[in-house]
Amino acid sequence: MVGGASIVVPSVQELAKEKMARVPERYVRADLGEPPFVTSGGDSHPLLPFIDMERLTSTDFMDAEREKLHQVCKEWGFFQLINHGVDTSLVEKIKKEFKDFFDLPPEEKNKYQQLPGEHEGMGQLFVMSEEQKLDWADTLVLITRPIHLRKPHLFPKLPIPFRDALDAYSFELQKLALKLLDCMAKVLKIDPNYMKSLFEDGRQDMRMSYYPPCPQPDKVIGLSAHSDATGITILLEANDTQGLQIRKDGKWIPIKPLENAFIVNIGDILEIISNGAYPSIEHRVVANSEKERLSIAAFHTAKPDGKVGPAPSIITPQTHF
Repeated sequence: MVGGASIVVPSVQELAKEKMARVPERYVRADLGEPPFVTSGGDSHPLLPFIDMERLTSTDFMDAEREKLHQVCKEWGFFQLINHGVDTSLVEKIKKEFKDFFDLPPEEKNKYQQLPGEHEGMGQLFVMSEEQKLDWADTLVLITRPIHLRKPHLFPKLPIPFRDALDAYSFELQKLALKLLDCMAKVLKIDPNYMKSLFEDGRQDMRMSYYPPCPQPDKVIGLSAHSDATGITILLEANDTQGLQIRKDGKWIPIKPLENAFIVNIGDILEIISNGAYPSIEHRVVANSEKERLSIAAFHTAKPDGKVGPAPSIITPQTHF
C-alpha cells in the first residue's frame, strides 16, 4: 500500500479514549468472516520463514541463503529478516520517538493533518466518501526519500528527536532495501544494474500506524486487506502486540514477529518485474481488545520515470504470453 489521497476523518485514538462498549457503525465490518482464519504454527501452516541477512552476504553461506530467499519469495511473498544490520539502538530510538509522537495532545498532532487531495500527514488512506467504512487506526504517512520530495510543512516540522531518528532510520532502510533487491535480482537472473537503475533513485514512503484497543475487535479491521503497490516493503513491529495477517492458500495466517527482525514483503511492482515469480500477497491487520499496536512500514518504489515491466532478461518464449 502506498499513496491514496483521502478526506479528513476523526482520530480513532481519541475515539478509543471514550471507553465505549460498542464501536460506531462507520467502523463495523460485515465481511470479516471470509476467508477462514487459522492459528499460526499449525501443521499445515508453519510460521513465516526467516532470512538471515548476514548469511546472504557471507562467502560461506551466500549460495544456500540466496536459494532459500528465492524459494520463500516464490512460495510466501513474505519473510522475516534477521541480522539485518540496522543498529539496534537506532531501531529502539525510532520506536520510542514514534510512540512519543502519538502520545502528543490532539492539538499538536492536528498540525500534521492531511491536506485535501494529499496522502501525506495524519489521517487514513483511500477514504473517498463520508459513507465509506473506516479502519480502526490512525496513520502518519510521510515521503522520506529522496529528501527533496519531503513536504516542507510536514517532515521539517516534526519534533526534532523524532525527525532526526526518522531521517537516520529511513536512510538505513533505503540501503537495506537496495541490498535485498540486489540479492533478489541475482537469484532471479535479472541484471542487478537493471534493478538498481529502477530503485536507486526511487521513492520511500513511511506509514506509521497506531491501532488503539477496540471494545469489539471482531467487528472492525485495523487495516483493510490489500497488497502493496511497491517494490518491497520493510515493516517494523514497534511494540509486542500482534495483528498482522497474510492470506495464503485461501486462509488468513497470523504473523508472530521474531525479536529484532523486520518483516519484508514483495510488492506489486516486484511481482511485475519478476514476471509473476514473486507474488505480491494480500495482507491485513486485525484489532486487539486490550492492547494498542504500533508499526512502521517503509515502502520502496521505483523511480517516477522508471519503466516498470517484466525484466527483459527473464522474458523467454516460454514466459512471454
